[in-house]
Amino acid sequence: MSAPAVPGTTPDPRHDVPAYDPAALEPAAQRYWTGLRAFEVREDDPRPKFYCLSMLPYPSGALHMGHVRNYTIGDVISRYQRMTGRNVLQPMGWDAFGLPAENAAIKNRTAPAKWTYANIEHMKAQLQQMGYAIDWSREFATCRPDYYVHEQRMFTRLLKKGLVYRRNSVVNWDPVDQTVLANEQVIDGRGWRSGAIVEKREIPQWFLKITAYAQELLDGLDTLHGWPDAVRTMQRNWIGRSEGLEFAFKVEGTDATLPVFTTRPDTLMGVTFVSIAAEHPLALRAAESDPALRAFIDELKQGGVSEAELETQAKRGMDTGLRALHPITGEPLPVYVANFVLMGYGTGAVMAVPGHDQRDWEFARAYGLPIRMVIVPPEVRDALEEIGKHVAAHDDDTMNAALHGGGSLDVYDTRAAVEVFEGFERSIQEEGAYTERGILVNSGPFDGMEYDEAFEALATRFAAEGHGARRVNFRLRDWGVSRQRYWGCPIPVIYCPKCDAVPVPEDQLPVVLPEDVADAFAKGHVQSPLKSDPEWRKTTCPQCGGPAERETDTFDTFMESSWYYARYTSPGAADMVDARADYWTPVDQYIGGIEHAILHLLYFRFYHKLLRDEGLVHSDEPATNLLCQGMVIAETFYREDAQGHREWFNPADVETERDERSRITGARLMSDGQPVHIGGIEKMSKSKNNGVDPQAMVDKFGADTVRLFSMFAAPPEQSLEWNEAGVEGMARFLRRFWREVLTHVAQPDHPEVDPASLDAAQKTLRRQLHETIQKVGDDYGRRHSFNTAIAALMELLNHVAKFNDMSDQGRAVRHEALQAMVLLLNPVTPHVCHALWQALGHAETLLEDVPFPKADPAALVRDALTIAVQVNGKLRGTIEVAPDASREAIEAAALAEPHVARFLEGQQVRKVIVVPGKIVNIVAAA
Repeated sequence: MSAPAVPGTTPDPRHDVPAYDPAALEPAAQRYWTGLRAFEVREDDPRPKFYCLSMLPYPSGALHMGHVRNYTIGDVISRYQRMTGRNVLQPMGWDAFGLPAENAAIKNRTAPAKWTYANIEHMKAQLQQMGYAIDWSREFATCRPDYYVHEQRMFTRLLKKGLVYRRNSVVNWDPVDQTVLANEQVIDGRGWRSGAIVEKREIPQWFLKITAYAQELLDGLDTLHGWPDAVRTMQRNWIGRSEGLEFAFKVEGTDATLPVFTTRPDTLMGVTFVSIAAEHPLALRAAESDPALRAFIDELKQGGVSEAELETQAKRGMDTGLRALHPITGEPLPVYVANFVLMGYGTGAVMAVPGHDQRDWEFARAYGLPIRMVIVPPEVRDALEEIGKHVAAHDDDTMNAALHGGGSLDVYDTRAAVEVFEGFERSIQEEGAYTERGILVNSGPFDGMEYDEAFEALATRFAAEGHGARRVNFRLRDWGVSRQRYWGCPIPVIYCPKCDAVPVPEDQLPVVLPEDVADAFAKGHVQSPLKSDPEWRKTTCPQCGGPAERETDTFDTFMESSWYYARYTSPGAADMVDARADYWTPVDQYIGGIEHAILHLLYFRFYHKLLRDEGLVHSDEPATNLLCQGMVIAETFYREDAQGHREWFNPADVETERDERSRITGARLMSDGQPVHIGGIEKMSKSKNNGVDPQAMVDKFGADTVRLFSMFAAPPEQSLEWNEAGVEGMARFLRRFWREVLTHVAQPDHPEVDPASLDAAQKTLRRQLHETIQKVGDDYGRRHSFNTAIAALMELLNHVAKFNDMSDQGRAVRHEALQAMVLLLNPVTPHVCHALWQALGHAETLLEDVPFPKADPAALVRDALTIAVQVNGKLRGTIEVAPDASREAIEAAALAEPHVARFLEGQQVRKVIVVPGKIVNIVAAA
């Protein structure tokens, strides 16, 4: 009997079944889902909710393999959770503002809006072609006024609450992109996109007071048990809570003071100078009468303000001529402008202890400043005590004679102690700072104290004198949200000559970004149309009614991506969110790259707390579980010209030679047949030209094959190496599965399984099936180990293919296995499973609403155990024994196994080791 026809397919003459044709099957399945609105969800659904969210894409123009991997992971989880009985929300939107769109518009001399909306349309079609179970009714683009009006409203509310402020700030300035860069966007002193050398600039900036939530953000990490430890550690370090003392140095001859914060007050007696930022008011005042200092401060404006850059650059400074008075001794200390101190970090002044801080040590060595030892380890303290004991007992002449080779024995023995002490002191002077905690020396009244005791003594003294106090400090800095470019959400502030900065009233929101700016971008320059359009800037003050101007800065695009997850829950809501947000939040599973561990994920957590404190949500954290997927990597190939410049070639254009282990041994460019160099395996990128076009792979193999490979090639948290041979292997597996199901469907009937009447082989296949069900369910749901789940399904298909029992119960067991496999594979390859489910006789049932299979405990019971038998540690055979077989019976069966017996010929069995249910190892010798 021939297999039934499947709509949209053509017969496969080799197997008398329709050929597997993803180009026909996949659009048919997508039309079916769209017609049913299969993935739109409601809040009144009685099933428990599950909110699965992947980080929204930037509409760059086309999907890349990183997108495919990220969104396939989310889709597998979403489809699995729906099949386990949950009401699953999986939304999608577009992180549409930002510098890349504006730069592309400049390059192409078009408006960013036009470029962005065209990209969204194209990428949405690609996502739909991948078959993702997305609720498209909740889609938005962050560049639309009906989205960003809500963050403008939130900003004005936060401004009124005192959680927003404006001040001058020294920033990283990209002179090419004409905007502020975050520290993380400065790489080796250059802008991450333009490559321009970054400058320091002091400009007015708007800030959100994330530091007001620093302790809560830190404490909350202990509740995020479903987040990777690496992410929590990075955030903990970034927040950087520290306890210390804050006190001030008086400036000699002035009324000024230099407040400092230190976590090492035990080193206070080792201060030999004070370093201040170039932008510090005292530095600027000193520069007014010192042209050399003024020139040096101007020079320091070159370069960024990232901590990484400050740590690695050469330490440079200049004496201001000012002297700071030591708060304990009153000693006048030079005050230096130093290139590693910033006004935006702490107080803009640092007490410098060269003996016990490596950065200060490098600076002191460069400028010939004193290096004092005031902290020593226990062994040096012991040496000092030994020296002190003998100094007290002898006069100076006797001590000097003894230490230089003569004198009494007890004094002579102190030479070892002197060598320990002098060696340690020499290392501090010549080799580097001693930065560990220890015992105080050369510290007057604090000598002999350890860290905690010294901290307490100094804190008590400063508090009594009113000169200082204990402080908790955070490395975290307030979030600067101003950007000086056009393509972003306008900051809703009006500047009035009389009233200063005034928030735009809520009833006048949104402040709409003009999108029809093609003329401005036709000129190909980078000045924001907001700054160059006086008509857009012109407005009236909402407080006094006088003439005023709008803010021309726009928001950092992290503003949009910090609350987008909440907007998905409440499409059409009049405010940011409504009561539906409490149904869906927190997100049950969040998915995205670990490169977002600090900036996005920290702002994401911060904004949720702002929403909570506005009464808009009622949970403390935005996401319960976080999965950080690895990168997609691929081989790289290049040629080098005479100047050493490399030209990179796409792997699709290169023919390779490989050894027996598939390692590349040679490569040549197909266009000219000439060799190319083999680069490393690196993250897919435009710069290395090693990206693989997902669209080309879908056109060639089908979306299901691409999805299957992206889930099988590596665990989700590890890097995935692209390998087209592996993709072809996945395509072969799906063709085999397709043929196996349709060949089975062509059989006359499919009786029900009767467990009581199964023979041994039928029981074995059924046990293998239910073991696979058990494993795949655990891999999908708990472990997120999709690659091992797919491997188990491939192994099960091999067992099914070898099972040739055409009896009624044989066909029944096969039917149960194939039908379960369709359900088990559905989260990964939904299109082919949709078609096969219909072929199996379920044309009226949406596969996503069929319960995920559950393992039958009775089917998992083994009638016999397969045990490996080793001879002298090498596998020589297997035996089948009853689950309750005795040790003696297992041993006898192992010795009698024919292959094992052959290896034992002529040898004496010395020992038989039986591990019940697992292995037998026979130790034998001639």
